[in-house]
Amino acid sequence: MAAAATAATASYSTLSTKHNLSISTTHHINKNHSLSSPFLSETSVRIRPLSLSRSAKLPVRVMATSAATPVKKTSGLNPGAVAPTVVDVDLGDRSYPIYIGSGLLNQPDLLQRHIHGKRVLVVTNTTVAPLYLDKVVSALTVGNPNVTVESVILPDGEKYKDMDTLMKVFDKAIESRLDRRCTFVALGGGVIGDMCGYAAASFLRGVNFIQIPTTVMAQVDSSVGGKTGINHRLGKNLIGAFYQPQCVLIDTDTLNTLPDRELASGLAEVIKYGLIRDAEFFEWQEKNIHKLMARDPDAFAYAIKRSCENKADVVSQDEKESGLRATLNLGHTFGHAIETSYGYGHWLHGEAVAAGTVMAVDMSYRLGWIDESIVERVHIILKQAKLPTSPPEMMTVDMFKSVMAVDKKVADGLLRLILLKGPLGGCVFTGDYDRKALDETLHAFCKS
Repeated sequence: MAAAATAATASYSTLSTKHNLSISTTHHINKNHSLSSPFLSETSVRIRPLSLSRSAKLPVRVMATSAATPVKKTSGLNPGAVAPTVVDVDLGDRSYPIYIGSGLLNQPDLLQRHIHGKRVLVVTNTTVAPLYLDKVVSALTVGNPNVTVESVILPDGEKYKDMDTLMKVFDKAIESRLDRRCTFVALGGGVIGDMCGYAAASFLRGVNFIQIPTTVMAQVDSSVGGKTGINHRLGKNLIGAFYQPQCVLIDTDTLNTLPDRELASGLAEVIKYGLIRDAEFFEWQEKNIHKLMARDPDAFAYAIKRSCENKADVVSQDEKESGLRATLNLGHTFGHAIETSYGYGHWLHGEAVAAGTVMAVDMSYRLGWIDESIVERVHIILKQAKLPTSPPEMMTVDMFKSVMAVDKKVADGLLRLILLKGPLGGCVFTGDYDRKALDETLHAFCKS
């Protein structure tokens, strides 16, 4: 997906010689993006901490299920910097922190404490590199002259999430003679995070990596939990691995350069958490969706934190998606079919997931598992978020069935789906449903 793009024109010429790179380009929000954003403005977002306290000097660690997180000052390499909110992903000896806050790329210690060797490879794309690559390189090396940073800049977009593009990461790592103590750093949105993580899982049979997500979608979902991979022409994310990062660093200031369409796309995943497991969060979203669309900093700070807490809690219980974690894929089976059939990149991931969520909710209602009020509430909030509530007109029933037949959640030939059941916040991951309801839903949303 397109990651961050700056609203103001920015000139970018030559990076530090440490990353052996020179590009010259101009980046700005693309007003001619396909399925252009219906938003009226391209305002920037600046996210402030939820609360301030001057009493402690160390970051506050919170469990994944905590409801509120104080933000306190730290005495790191940047005196006076505000310490991040920290959400832990509890996986025993592979546990790791999610750092959340404003200006975290200006706190070098947060990254440097997770670099164990002397070599780093930053994987980013042509949109994000001019905006944040220099800052990340500085954060990795300031006061730390023994660390050498290389970088590889990939083309931007879902259509490049493939094996050919992935090989560029391996080419750079091998040409740079990186060893098993090196660290890969993913700087970008979900596509970069997935590809960099998969490269790290595969290179020399596994090296450390760090996630620095720069989109709402990546910050609230894809950067957390260790799902990595690439697409195949026959299906999305069919090639990949579960591979956890050393940390996730969410500098919310990177959302300042995110286009409105990308921001809305990420909200589809935020809404998902409320529907499947956190009714109180969904009710909060209903009351605050206009603030989120207006880029209210406090509202976004809370939405990111609460989403990460939900994701971390699920991953801690079911890392490799044997059951509970699959529920995080509400709407994704339908959504992935849209992305695969329509062509990767024509719709953003969150846009496809939004339409897929509506279809999953429709099917849940046809099965008699939820009442009509939930259907109506889902339609309302997605429309308020300027997200699609139906698939593209070109989609057919056969297209959906063909792609869904190779979905990762198929087991022994049986398509399992995530559907809502019971009161708001309840869902099931099941293959035990009336196939007639699925057919009715597909025909209701497709012309043929």
